[in-house]
Amino acid sequence: MDEVASFLAQQQQQADEESYVANQLEGDSSTSAQHAQQESGGYSPSQVMHEYDQEDQQRGYSPSNVAYHYHVGAVDEYDPSSLFMQQQDPNVPETDAQGDAEEPSDSHEPAGETQELPVQTAVAPTPQPQLTPPHAQGSVAPGTPSTPVVTSVQPVTSQPAVSDGPPLTPLEAARARTRDNKHDHAAWNEYLALTEQTADLEKVKDTYEELLHVFPNNASAQIAYLTHFQSSPPLFPRAEALFSRFLRPSPSVELWKFYLTYVRRVNTNTTDPSTRDVVRKAYEFALSHVGHDMDSGQIWRDYIDFLKNTLDSKTTWDAQQKMDALRSAYHRAVVIPLDNVEALWRELDQFENGLNKITAKKFLADLSPAHMTARTALRDLKRLIQPIATPTSYTAGSSASIVLPPSPTWVGEADRQLVTAWKAYLKWEEGNPLDLEDQKVLQLRITSAYAKAVARMRFFPEISYMAFTSLNGMGKTEEATTILKQGIEANPASFLLNFAYAELLENNKHYAEVHAIYDMLINTLQNQIEKLDNTIKQEVREARQSALSNGSMEESSGTAIVEAEDRARKVAERRAKDLEAAKNELGVAWIMEMRFARRAEGLKPARTVFSKARKDKWCSWSVYEAAALMEYHSTKTAEVSTKIFEIGLKTFGEDVEFVLRYLGFLISVNDENNARALFERVITTFSPEAARPLWERWARYEYSSGDFAAVQKLDKRLAETYPDDPSIKRFAQRYTYLGIDVIALRDLGFSNRSQSTALVPALPATSMTAVSSDMPVPQPIPPAVSSAMNNGSTKRTASPAGDPRRRRDQSPPPSKRFKASSPTRGEHHERERGRRGSPPARRGRDHRDKDAVPDGVVWFMSTLPSAAAFDGPKFRVDDLLQLFKTADIPYARTTQARSRSPPARGGGRPPPDYAPYQGPGGGSGGGGGRGRRY
Repeated sequence: MDEVASFLAQQQQQADEESYVANQLEGDSSTSAQHAQQESGGYSPSQVMHEYDQEDQQRGYSPSNVAYHYHVGAVDEYDPSSLFMQQQDPNVPETDAQGDAEEPSDSHEPAGETQELPVQTAVAPTPQPQLTPPHAQGSVAPGTPSTPVVTSVQPVTSQPAVSDGPPLTPLEAARARTRDNKHDHAAWNEYLALTEQTADLEKVKDTYEELLHVFPNNASAQIAYLTHFQSSPPLFPRAEALFSRFLRPSPSVELWKFYLTYVRRVNTNTTDPSTRDVVRKAYEFALSHVGHDMDSGQIWRDYIDFLKNTLDSKTTWDAQQKMDALRSAYHRAVVIPLDNVEALWRELDQFENGLNKITAKKFLADLSPAHMTARTALRDLKRLIQPIATPTSYTAGSSASIVLPPSPTWVGEADRQLVTAWKAYLKWEEGNPLDLEDQKVLQLRITSAYAKAVARMRFFPEISYMAFTSLNGMGKTEEATTILKQGIEANPASFLLNFAYAELLENNKHYAEVHAIYDMLINTLQNQIEKLDNTIKQEVREARQSALSNGSMEESSGTAIVEAEDRARKVAERRAKDLEAAKNELGVAWIMEMRFARRAEGLKPARTVFSKARKDKWCSWSVYEAAALMEYHSTKTAEVSTKIFEIGLKTFGEDVEFVLRYLGFLISVNDENNARALFERVITTFSPEAARPLWERWARYEYSSGDFAAVQKLDKRLAETYPDDPSIKRFAQRYTYLGIDVIALRDLGFSNRSQSTALVPALPATSMTAVSSDMPVPQPIPPAVSSAMNNGSTKRTASPAGDPRRRRDQSPPPSKRFKASSPTRGEHHERERGRRGSPPARRGRDHRDKDAVPDGVVWFMSTLPSAAAFDGPKFRVDDLLQLFKTADIPYARTTQARSRSPPARGGGRPPPDYAPYQGPGGGSGGGGGRGRRY
């Protein structure tokens, strides 16, 4: 009987699934028909309002209502995972990876370099057990019918371990930690260390593949991975396959050194010309990729030594070939800012002079300008690299030797300083400090610099965006798009990268992919909000339980319960701001998708996006406002927009900001009746303090457009609502326009106060400006600052303008200093009093301590920002002094006008712009503040 019941249940489930798919296809067909109808005839405002009425009456919705209406079949035909870069999948055998890596190479790559290693042909390694990447956990079982993507995505939460099950081993626990938090560096190093202790090569391979899936192009992890396949010759083919995967996209000098060490190890017979040619091509191959790097000096050093020690010079022709090879290597190396460029220059000097002093003089004279430029650039490069340098070498047996890319927390200034240091280095490379005329060489340096930045700053979206912008400007669109995809894969919740990629796809008319990008971003944000909400609930429960556990049993029904609820309320209020901020960010994503749909596909697809957003339980009120304004500006009528505001009012009626926006919209469209009705309907639902913005907005409208009776009536209501506000404040508000309060400026003396006090802030441009005559004037210098500056030695006034004695005597000090004459009788008497220990006689106001800081300087220093706020270019004092010492400045014996400074040498590029992006409100625009810095 149980088997029969199970069979019937399976049959019923299959029938339900088939019915669900049929309903879904029918919904897509109807949507297609509606889309075609809109494209042909359009919709009237009454029809749109009827649609919103029907949606508002629904208490639930089926999955068919959430199908993508903007593109028929978009969900079934498009796979969102295809947006990302095709990274090497651990499930693919290594033969495929090797085949993918062996693409047509550039002209500088030595042909047959990998085939001339001891393994002459590509040997297919043994198929390895397939790994399940971290993002594929919890996938649908085989045989499960596929369903359309819906917008309401529930977060994937980790299930707690079953209590009666076996405990996790240390290796399994470490792996679970890496799954829960992929940015946990300690968990990854522990996971790797425990895996290597098992001495199981297959487990080691699987672990490193998982690590490199999260941190691709990580040189230290790649070197550690390769080390396990160099212990015996049978494992060499697997090492060569990994080299084929890792070397081409890697900018790491350490990885290329490791590769050259491997080549020298398997090609020891340098007396054989073919073997020697393989090693030489390997060096040329490495130098063509990383030879411009400052850290590649050792590779150049080893290559020159290899040419000296291995090339034959038995015949005249061989000696000439060896001389040409060494000269070419030296000449290429000494014009690059290498860490050992000075030593290489000395060797070149000895080499050329040992051959021919006449030709040596010519060669060295030709190379000297470029060499000096390289040495100058090396000093700047060392200064720029020092804050961002990270070790990439691997020490066998050390679990902490793998350096993983950091994840920003934005707590403190460490992350911001790291980004600033990288930006300074990248801008320096883009400025062409070596004055390179070959654009290919310049682009190679810039591309390599951005490759290093992206690899080491994988989780900083700003760096990926800079790399995308730079490569796209060079015309390397494919490489720029790849950088953007990799950045989105590492930072799926990044607005910067997702919006940039959406614009790129929109420019190429790939509208379905743009919708997929926005949907994935929205799903990611929804999952984060769900996780945050669960975290807040857990914190509230812990706060309540903590308070109850501290109280005794007798107090559990009294004081302990009250204290527990108070703690829980405080935690909820504190974390509610974080939840509200996350909801607002999600709302921005919905609004940007609506904007895209309207401008690319029309108004109907934009309405479909808004319908999806309404069904999201985390939707913010800004989405309703954006949809209403979109309808108003598209249809030129306010009926649909008003209906959208009314729908939003049912959900966000307690949010004063949304009500204020709704009221402002009605006033802007001159709908006085509905605006007045809305104001009277909602004003009683808020407390007086919460409703103050509504009163102010309505007062501005009445003062500007109402009659005298209405103004008098409103003034009376304001006096009843806010009895503590002075009457002159409300009166002055009636005659204020654009924040210009003439009563406060002319009649209450605020204009004179602002002139006499340097730090009096400007009057705020709000409607309810406090203009009370007894308003205290802020002091120019805080007491704490003044006492700290003066060290408590003497008492000074707040500012030079605040000292009446200084106002009486504003004459400047004498411009000349006279020689000190013999002490007068009074001065001698004063010294005697000081020797006897008695206090000195009180002098006049002009006799001041020479070491004391003047009042004006104290006030000026208090207004300056801290030294840590400076983020511009910094100059080395030693270099400036050395420049002044060695500068040839003509000495003028007679008094005459100073000669002009000599013009700058050469044209060249202008220096790069080191000014940081100031963010919203930054720059020289309005607001007066610095704004948020990015």
